[in-house]
Amino acid sequence: MKPIKLIVIGGGIAGLSAAYYAQKRALAKDIPLELTVLEADDHWGGKITTDRVENFVIEGGPDTFLAAKPWGVALCKELGLAERLHGTNPRQRNTYVLHRNRLEPLPDGLAMMIPGKVGPMITTRLLTWPQKARLGLDFFIPPHANDADETLGGFISRRLGRACYENLIEPLMSGIYAGDGDQLSLLATFPYLRDMERKYHSLAWGAMSMYRQRLRAQRQSGSRSVFLTPTTGLAEIVEALAAYLKEHGADLRLKTKTSQLESFQVATFKPVGLPTFQHGWDVVLDTEERLQADAVILATPAYVSGKLLASLDPELGSVLESIPYVSTATVSLAYRQDDLPRPLDGYGYVIPRREGRRALACTWTSTKFPHRAPDGYALLRIFVGRAGQEDDIAWNDDYLLDIAREELRLTLGITAEPFLTRVFIWEKAMPQYNLGHPEKLAQIDAALTKYPGLALAGNGYRGIGIPDCIHSGEEAAKKLVRKDIVDALS
Repeated sequence: MKPIKLIVIGGGIAGLSAAYYAQKRALAKDIPLELTVLEADDHWGGKITTDRVENFVIEGGPDTFLAAKPWGVALCKELGLAERLHGTNPRQRNTYVLHRNRLEPLPDGLAMMIPGKVGPMITTRLLTWPQKARLGLDFFIPPHANDADETLGGFISRRLGRACYENLIEPLMSGIYAGDGDQLSLLATFPYLRDMERKYHSLAWGAMSMYRQRLRAQRQSGSRSVFLTPTTGLAEIVEALAAYLKEHGADLRLKTKTSQLESFQVATFKPVGLPTFQHGWDVVLDTEERLQADAVILATPAYVSGKLLASLDPELGSVLESIPYVSTATVSLAYRQDDLPRPLDGYGYVIPRREGRRALACTWTSTKFPHRAPDGYALLRIFVGRAGQEDDIAWNDDYLLDIAREELRLTLGITAEPFLTRVFIWEKAMPQYNLGHPEKLAQIDAALTKYPGLALAGNGYRGIGIPDCIHSGEEAAKKLVRKDIVDALS
């Protein structure tokens, strides 16, 4: 049997997961496979990058993944990393919101960002009494009768009031998407909120129910951690994936940039004498080398995939390039504990857009995950960059470090020199699922039916988290590594 020649373009977590599941599927189903993975950068993992220095574990991109979405945990188990997964510190679980230049505790009992307990919402100082009274209208406002999409900001404001959105929901949402909630599509980001509205006729009732369900699930599982991460950083997952692929003979190429993707048709004659036609692929590298493939997985950002497909299918390329992205950065700073004017008694804080700060959030990494800093030291991480604020930022290390130090001085009173610093800049890193995104996905899906040997993976489509990216890679592998494709090639 002729092997399937599969090329995965993009060596981030989505591309590596696609390659892993393709190889695993080929072995399980006895499908011959020649696998090549191309990555333009000089390292695997994309936005997952971990610095291990001076006994610190410093994440440049994401630092955890959501435990509730099963694909991340499942992959770690398969790679032998299950025993190395850590949850967040159960003894210091406070999270704060910067409100009028003060840190106010995030109300307990939130379920999918929505208040699920009455008591904490009554006592919180994030809302005035009239604003708290506005929350109560949620019990009486009927659901929208039509299926039309709306912005996340508009939906929350309609149900719970504008103040609840701006002071509570917006900073939490921005911590996930780095987006503008008044542009983000409800159905593309948090469709379960529409489901809650329709099922319970109230977000509050729905959140209360979900909060109780979550508590029962945590008691049954014995785990209370929403987020997980390996002992020495998320790079452990990347390293394990690369090791598996090398062990099974995959051709892994770093610093290999793809410039274009071309398609051609191949005639394959069956015993009955009738030809069937399928697409073959020319992957054109920037060195002008051409690699031929039977199937291709594009695990690059949507705008990169759009450029690669522009000459083959201008309409598909245009839709992919129209998905907007936001640039972000993380700045990690380590201090001696004695240099901190206040204890870091929680996971950190988020900053609402209305506060006018240049930073988005601050994670107290050494409290959230104590094993990431040596005794006597504190590790903090500042997030910078969200939709609508990019033009106000100079994207260089010195400027970003100034933002981080200013934020720590203003909010935490830290004026000491940091023990070490690390700055990571991610240009056009965060896709924005704005209004119209579901329609774009429908256009993309329709266009892909013309190319049975092509699949897309990554965070630009149906989920931005690590588990979502892993799942997208697995689905792409399922689409392209199949017995019938081998039969067609033979």
